[in-house]
Amino acid sequence: MGRGCRVRGGGSGHSRQRSRDGGQGAGKSRTGIARRLAILAGVFLSAVGTVAAGDRAPATAGLPVATEARLAGDEARTRLVIDVSQNIGVTAFTLADPYRVVIDVPQVVFQFPPKTGESGRGLVKAFRYGLVMPGGSRIVIDTNGPVRIDKTFVLDPVDAQPARLVLDLTAVDRVTFMRTLALENKARRPTESRKPERDTGAKATDERPLVMLDPGHGGIDNGTSAPSGETEKAIVLDFALALRDKLEKSGKYRVAMTRSDDRFVPLAERVRMARAQSAALFISIHADALAKEEGDARGAAVYTLSETASDTEAGRLAEAENRADVIAGVDLSGEPDEVADILIDLAQRETKHFSVHFAKALLRELKTSARLHKHPIKSAGFRVLKAPDVPSVLIELGYVTSRQDLKLLISETWRARATDSIVQAVHAFFGAQVAGQSAQSGDN
Repeated sequence: MGRGCRVRGGGSGHSRQRSRDGGQGAGKSRTGIARRLAILAGVFLSAVGTVAAGDRAPATAGLPVATEARLAGDEARTRLVIDVSQNIGVTAFTLADPYRVVIDVPQVVFQFPPKTGESGRGLVKAFRYGLVMPGGSRIVIDTNGPVRIDKTFVLDPVDAQPARLVLDLTAVDRVTFMRTLALENKARRPTESRKPERDTGAKATDERPLVMLDPGHGGIDNGTSAPSGETEKAIVLDFALALRDKLEKSGKYRVAMTRSDDRFVPLAERVRMARAQSAALFISIHADALAKEEGDARGAAVYTLSETASDTEAGRLAEAENRADVIAGVDLSGEPDEVADILIDLAQRETKHFSVHFAKALLRELKTSARLHKHPIKSAGFRVLKAPDVPSVLIELGYVTSRQDLKLLISETWRARATDSIVQAVHAFFGAQVAGQSAQSGDN
């Protein structure tokens, strides 16, 4: 997540007890908060495309394979050519601030040489690629200024030549760019539709609290990267899958995941998933990084939401994390910025209290199995923590740029110990909720 070590180009990653009654009480507490907030705010964000806990990585057999990408041209006109094993459909559009070109294609297996996309030429600064949804892949191109998509087409394979996806860009001024962007949006948005919400009726009578696990990044967004090549998105997915299995094995919780394979999920969608499924707890899992010039750091830390960062490093992390949608080519022009501020304000007292309470429980347990950062509990404005009615924390497992931390992060033995600690913290969190409710009942 550190700004100095974020991977610019990159493809698909390689990546996984106490009483039931306690969970029921906590779930009811969270339901009460949600109901009050809905009445106060008059806002309910629907879920789209939820990822069920049992999902696994999509099969890649028979999918098109992209094997090479090359750039040609200058600062007036630049061409990107991508070799593909078969002809595919393609859609391209532009985004502003920062200037980007997005190419959407059916799901593709990217087998580019290492470091493809990390440097550019002509109008192209850099590009990245990956899975953004089941059946869909994306290439996001950072440009050096406003551009116009002159042509986009795919050439059929001929003789020994593979099929080729071709994108031609030309330089334009900002006025022309914004005019074209407006026309593109008008043509594109009416055809966009949200995925139907999954049927959760089977679990409607299950009163166990739902814990939503959120492995950060995914798909086109690698997150941070270790000098030896390990990616944050793969490390945290392996960790989240192991944690899910242990929570489910306890029998006391329902568990859902924002992603359970290498796909990209927008930040706002992660929040919608948690709210739509009435999650009682949201745990976002990440790994940090520091550039060499920024010094050396190691150890785990836990973050809660705050409008003002607790320190400079927390602010840096939040800024880097909140760029995930920009990295993946998400159009943020339709995102309702004011909703988060209003709801956070309304929910600050109760939800923040629960979040901080869980963060402290996490640290008590993690210190027995993991090395902690010198300042292990912090707060900042992470967008993914902004569900107003769901207690939410973000865990930084360690630094992929620290040799010692990385050794632990990829160790199954360490992962087993650390996930055990988090399970115990979840037990303590819901147990305390029930104890508090029982005390209030006795007072009455």
